[in-house]
Amino acid sequence: MKAGVCWLVVLGLADETRRLAEFASSVSYRSLPEEVVDRVGLLFADWLASALGGAAEAPGRIAARVARRLGGHPESTVLGYGERVSCFAAALANGIMSHILELDDVHKKSVTHPGAAVFPAALAVWEVVGGGGERLVEAAVAGYELVARVGEAAGRSHYEIWHTTATAGTFGAAAAAGRLLDLSPEEMAWALGSAGTSASGLWEFLEQGAMSKHLHAGKAAALGVLSAMLAEEGFTGSTTILEGRRGFLRATSRQPSLKPLVEGLGEGYKVMEVSIKPYASCRHTHSAIDAALKLREEVDVREIAEVKVEVYSDALKIAGNPSPKTPYEAKFSVSYCVAAALLYGRAGIHEFTAEKLRSRELRSLMRKVKAEASSELDRMYPEKWPARVTVYTEGSSCSAQVDYPLGDPENPVSRQQLERKFRELASRALPLERAPKVFELASKPWLLKSPRDLMDML
Repeated sequence: MKAGVCWLVVLGLADETRRLAEFASSVSYRSLPEEVVDRVGLLFADWLASALGGAAEAPGRIAARVARRLGGHPESTVLGYGERVSCFAAALANGIMSHILELDDVHKKSVTHPGAAVFPAALAVWEVVGGGGERLVEAAVAGYELVARVGEAAGRSHYEIWHTTATAGTFGAAAAAGRLLDLSPEEMAWALGSAGTSASGLWEFLEQGAMSKHLHAGKAAALGVLSAMLAEEGFTGSTTILEGRRGFLRATSRQPSLKPLVEGLGEGYKVMEVSIKPYASCRHTHSAIDAALKLREEVDVREIAEVKVEVYSDALKIAGNPSPKTPYEAKFSVSYCVAAALLYGRAGIHEFTAEKLRSRELRSLMRKVKAEASSELDRMYPEKWPARVTVYTEGSSCSAQVDYPLGDPENPVSRQQLERKFRELASRALPLERAPKVFELASKPWLLKSPRDLMDML
């Protein structure tokens, strides 16, 4: 059987792209369950906190300068700076900023950060088209659905090479921008076609701790905006970009599946599956951090002889650096994260600094942490992102396993915890006294009469 024919048999060459386009173009605020609307509000506030927190970081400052140079019609805001540039440039900068601190949300099954791609695109276009905040909610629902479904369809073989936030994120950003632009199903399919042919992002940045990971989110957001704007003007794109024999899935995955693209489409919403991150590190480290925090109550850190950390294979591939040399590398080191959790009792932005990295006490403890992959935990992933931590002291040991880290829908953060996170991050760009009011507005965007109601507070 010829390879092309084999592909037709496996994927079926159905109409998945068009069905997703029809869904994205028809999301209606009035038909959304209350719990979905509420969830979007919390995710938007969480994303905004990450973006404002990242604005002051070196990559954020660079992004703001580049957005200023790109210029364009002053229609959308660069967060943390207040400058207005083109919606393309704003989406680029705000996407980069929101993916710097490693505190933006996660969808487990697709292994993506949907908010970092979807909300920068949606906010930038919402500032252009105006209207009430219910429009932002519609755009977010459409965008998150596309990110999650495309990421799930691409599967784990895609994730080995491709950063799924960058690739699937481009589809989600296009869907969100397209919904705000009121694209027809045909135009939305064109937008997805352009998004798919633009989607890229490689894991090679990890080898040097490069800033490219931040770019991935910004690029996905900006190219999603571009794809939607082109479609609005009649610019066509492939309407079989996902399922086609020379399309996105065949090009980027050894084991793609069309089933996740449309199974149950419209019956439930992917925003309800998204996790909110409490710790300023790669999500693959969070279950181990939670387990370490549990064990911290049972042991004297000074008496620890060894720490064994068992994780699933992907966690070790992405966050297995045993000896990070920069604060950014530390965010991708389960050894560092567990040591910090045991030593300091937390893993926030202040635990990932050059000063902490130089700490003799922390480095001594980190050398005692041994991380390894577990076939048992591999079988649980990605439905669960588990970790088991065992702490050995002289003559004794204690162990803790966490299957659902704090922030998962199965182990959610409270609204109060999210508000504390918002205040800590947003206060890096806003006066501290203004943060509670901004959180209240951002967490209930459907009450906003226009984007200016929020943006004037930033």
